Amino acid sequence: MEEYQKLFMETLIGQVRALDQFGSWASKSDEELLQEKYVKTKEDLKNIPVIADIDEMQVKDIRLIYQALALAFEKKTGVMCSVVMEMSHEGFGRVVVVAGKIVIAEKFFKDAHRFSFRSMEKLETEGGKMLDKAINIYNEYKKCA
Repeated sequence: MEEYQKLFMETLIGQVRALDQFGSWASKSDEELLQEKYVKTKEDLKNIPVIADIDEMQVKDIRLIYQALALAFEKKTGVMCSVVMEMSHEGFGRVVVVAGKIVIAEKFFKDAHRFSFRSMEKLETEGGKMLDKAINIYNEYKKCA
């Protein structure tokens, strides 16, 4: 599992860094950058309204989590993945990661503008769990596809 956590975090950092076309995040450490994008404490969440519109950058940040999952899956298995994401301006939506004909990950959102993890450790743990689950799902159903 630790191997999956490390692989997920490496691919997520790579995905985030790839978006920095002008080097504006170059002075930030990987941890600072991920902390800023994905970690919110309970106090931070209290300051975010329950009902609000989601901005484009938040949608991209959520998509990056699943793109990192797809890329980590591809690195581990050699099987190409696609990430399909639909999100309304109100933060309602769904993301699906597909490997071949098999859905290896999916999530519904009802308040995506509040999407976050409580700590870096939680982000790492959840990423590793998603990758482990995706690989297990694929291995279980690949003979049926």
